[in-house]
Amino acid sequence: MEKQIERSRIIHLGDTRLLKFFTNNLDKIYCAKQHMVARFPEIANQAYFEDLNHAIMETVDDVKKQIIRMDEIYDRLGAQNKATGCTGLAGMIEEAFTAIHEQKGDTALRDMAILFYLQNMESIEVASFQVLQMMAVKMKNAEILQLLKENLDEAKDDRMLLLLITAKYVTS
Repeated sequence: MEKQIERSRIIHLGDTRLLKFFTNNLDKIYCAKQHMVARFPEIANQAYFEDLNHAIMETVDDVKKQIIRMDEIYDRLGAQNKATGCTGLAGMIEEAFTAIHEQKGDTALRDMAILFYLQNMESIEVASFQVLQMMAVKMKNAEILQLLKENLDEAKDDRMLLLLITAKYVTS
């Protein structure tokens, strides 16, 4: 007979464990954002549709602002940014380059590949910032919560812009 796992209705994270989990995941997002700033201009150069090129460069500007806010979060926490451990997110960016290269002869499909991967990355960012916000509420830190809200709002706006461009592209 298989042993039953004991379950609880209460979660006890504790301040230390929560802070460590928060900073570890903030590190992953920070690392991915640095990778985005480094690689997205190359993706923008591959975009055929002018609106897509502008949206990617706008996203890069937003990501730079988000990184500054994240630096502020580290300062408020008295934590050191490790900016490592984003192989999955960085891998998704690199996978976009493979998809772009596979469509090099077809500008429409190349742009769709770019949009597909950017949408996925923005969705991950939105979800990550939402979870980090919940942790900031638990940590009772209104300043960090506000900085995360600003990052979340920008990520949502970037995602919406990409959705609108995708819709425009598909329906034209």
